[in-house]
Amino acid sequence: QVQLVESGGGLVQPGGSLRLSCAASGSIAYISDMGWYRQAPGKQRELVTTITNGGTTNYVDSVKGRFTISRDNAKNTVYLQMNSLKPEDTAVYYCNAVKRVPIGVPATYWGQGTQVTVSS
Repeated sequence: QVQLVESGGGLVQPGGSLRLSCAASGSIAYISDMGWYRQAPGKQRELVTTITNGGTTNYVDSVKGRFTISRDNAKNTVYLQMNSLKPEDTAVYYCNAVKRVPIGVPATYWGQGTQVTVSS
């Protein structure tokens, strides 16, 4: 099993910044992609950004140029730097990790979520 623990959410004014962290622990061997998803009230969970263990990143169009994902493999931690935040970024943000063992199907793990609220 893999445990993912997020931190760093909170309340911020429009235009402000927040940095989310997600630390992985447990059976962390073979973790490949990590990323962040978010779910706003009344909406489906959506992909925000992902990063491979080699550092290749992918972003949803709405956050390009404002959010940056990074990863410290030595600390088994992924970060999400969020700048120029907008009210529409308000959501619960979930950390995600995919584990790809040599034999078998990939397994997906989720954190418990951290609330990000952008409001004046």
